[in-house]
Amino acid sequence: MVHTGERRPATDEIAGIQTLIPFIVVALVAYLVPLAAPLVLSGRLTREMASTGNTQVTSLLAALIALFVFRRMTIYPGARAFEFIVPAFSTTFGIAAAILLVTRISYSGAMLLTGYVASVAVTFLLGYFGQRGAVRRFYYVPTGNTGIVNDAPMVDWVRLDKPHLPADSVASIVADLRSTHSAEWERMLAQAAISGVPVYHTKQLRESLTGRVQIEHLSENSFGSLLPALGYKGVKRTIDVVASIVLLPVLAIPLVIIALVVRGSSPGPILFRQRRMGYRGVPFDMLKFRTMTVRSATDCDATEREAAITQDADVRVTRPGRFLRRSRLDELPQIVNILRGEMSWIGPRPEAVPLSVWYEEELPFYSYRHIVRPGITGWAQVNQGHVAGLDDVHVKLHYDFYYIKFFSFWLDLLIGLRTLGIMLTGFGAK
Repeated sequence: MVHTGERRPATDEIAGIQTLIPFIVVALVAYLVPLAAPLVLSGRLTREMASTGNTQVTSLLAALIALFVFRRMTIYPGARAFEFIVPAFSTTFGIAAAILLVTRISYSGAMLLTGYVASVAVTFLLGYFGQRGAVRRFYYVPTGNTGIVNDAPMVDWVRLDKPHLPADSVASIVADLRSTHSAEWERMLAQAAISGVPVYHTKQLRESLTGRVQIEHLSENSFGSLLPALGYKGVKRTIDVVASIVLLPVLAIPLVIIALVVRGSSPGPILFRQRRMGYRGVPFDMLKFRTMTVRSATDCDATEREAAITQDADVRVTRPGRFLRRSRLDELPQIVNILRGEMSWIGPRPEAVPLSVWYEEELPFYSYRHIVRPGITGWAQVNQGHVAGLDDVHVKLHYDFYYIKFFSFWLDLLIGLRTLGIMLTGFGAK
């Protein structure tokens, strides 16, 4: 949505109210939810303990300060904001606990921990739903690369026809800072920055709003090289292995039930093995529960590449297979691939080898996505769903590059939360 204009007071008032809502919700959660700890520990909801009131107030103050700090730390709106939530809340709650310990004020560690977890969780949820539903307003300079206006249609774009600061209390300005602007426009941008008005470069803002990194060239990422965060790489592998070992006993019965359903759905093996392109470009056999009929899946009239592509309403998919695909339960056997070191829980989705070879021939830098382990779910899957066409894969590659560039625990956490919702809705399944 694109407008020209200077100020809309009614919209400013709504924006002010929307800013207060997260603080009110987080305050209520941080103050009331810690009462659940005494309920679990002592079997009754009570305020008789001397530490209860102290802990509630501490949790409230720590959460509000953390939310304020988080808002100030968030440089760009959009997907990247989520990575600041846990550090902000961990810092304030950690300092609060240290102060209580040093001053010997009576408090409950269980209650404070409950307030921390609840505050982080509700902030993630508010950010997620707020990001999906909120209409942001940006004023953009109409010179240079303005493709962001078309790339982010969920934003209320206001074109600046003159180099004057907008009379808007919540104004944010977007400009292509690599472009050559006239002296008047450069003075306005400098004045905006001096006045405290956010001035965003189109490239960084596009990445944050869309969750995609445009492919211009293999430029250096935030860490100064083409390698993703090496420190997190080892931690991520440890998390993958530990989570797989813990979940295997829990999933044992569901795995057996699904296996029996697949066996009874149509003739053929329970597991489907497909050669996929993996970590560092090394092919591996990815495991899935079979969701297609065997004879159709290996139709000799189809080329190897065509057979690897699942079409909309594909007749090869069995009736139980459609449910397994929608819920992503057909991917569960890939826990074995994770334990082997071939995959991760979260990462770029591995493609069948024939498709990967085709994409590498057609798309520049496609092979760069193999710099991290492929995943059962990923940033492209929660944003775009299943795709196979060349144009869609090009967009998917933008999502994969975004994941690699901002490779971190916080982004993995966000993907995990969004994957849970997708398992319930079946978004992007074929």
